[in-house]
Amino acid sequence: MEVINTLGRRKTAVARVYLKEGSGIITVNGREFKNYFPTPILQFKVNEPFEVTNNQGKYDVKVNLDGGGIRGQAEALAMAIARALCEVNAEHRPPLKAKGLLMRDPRMVERKKFGQKKARKRFQFSKR
Repeated sequence: MEVINTLGRRKTAVARVYLKEGSGIITVNGREFKNYFPTPILQFKVNEPFEVTNNQGKYDVKVNLDGGGIRGQAEALAMAIARALCEVNAEHRPPLKAKGLLMRDPRMVERKKFGQKKARKRFQFSKR
């Protein structure tokens, strides 16, 4: 099996994943992923595609992450890994799709408008 290259996005985070057969090592921006994602919730989010398809410890993952916050990066990474697993074996697609790991979450931060305090909040109105 050669190296599989996929892309995952969430908010402004972009994850570029290189997946190949190996011993289950996940490297994020040159660091071990448990150091990069310190909380168990984010670690679970990253490992979820492997758990859904019963592929824990079978693939090495090298990741380039940039943009966004830590939560958006974790979800972008999960999406990229899920896409790579679909390229490895098409039978992985239905369970990953059922968990919502292949769906791009389109929600983004709404921009601030001029003449307002934030995107929707306005300055206090004074009648007199």
